Amino acid sequence: MCQRFSMTAELPEVQEHFQIDRVMFYYRNRYNISPTQLTSVVLLQNGERILDEFRWGLVPYWGKDAINADIRNVHGNPSYRKIVDKQRCVIPCNGFYYWKKEGKKAYPVRVVMKNQGMFGVAGLYEIWRDARGEPLRTCTLVMTEANPLIGEYESRMPAILSAEDMNRWLDEKANDLSSLGPILRPHRADEMHAYAVTPLIDDSRYDTAECIQEMDLQQAWVKRR
Repeated sequence: MCQRFSMTAELPEVQEHFQIDRVMFYYRNRYNISPTQLTSVVLLQNGERILDEFRWGLVPYWGKDAINADIRNVHGNPSYRKIVDKQRCVIPCNGFYYWKKEGKKAYPVRVVMKNQGMFGVAGLYEIWRDARGEPLRTCTLVMTEANPLIGEYESRMPAILSAEDMNRWLDEKANDLSSLGPILRPHRADEMHAYAVTPLIDDSRYDTAECIQEMDLQQAWVKRR
């Protein structure tokens, strides 16, 4: 599972990279995005790409809060299939956080592209109303098999989309899961890099530039239960 990620880039860069037509919220850099917190998402609405803000953790009417959607379950769950047909989004990102475990000790790492660039992750979203009638907008990351680098930490990784695949994933006319499935593949490990970061990323309240700074490995080790 992916339980932390970052999205740090200036808004003009984000708009250019994701070909955004309209921005619907006050954008700011996020160094430590945690479950249940708000994150930026890219949607296609009436032919326009919209950058909006959703809560991370899908809350569909039929299931539990889910921060990640495993592609194996997406294929097999009829309810997920309905969301995949019509409620796809792209979640901007420029780094994932994981824990490297060795015995009772572990240290956190940040996995990024070697070019330090941002990228889009396949996502799903849901909008429904709570008991007060207020709209609750939530999203989840779609997961696929881990590449060899991510495999050192987890068996699954977010499905990173190329620019071409992003177009297909957002295409409102594409609703055949069998044709979309092949684009949800592991990203190449040789294009990614991992480095140690501060253990403070485990605190969801901690969201500063220190989160993405490389740390000496001796300082990063902590005891984990």
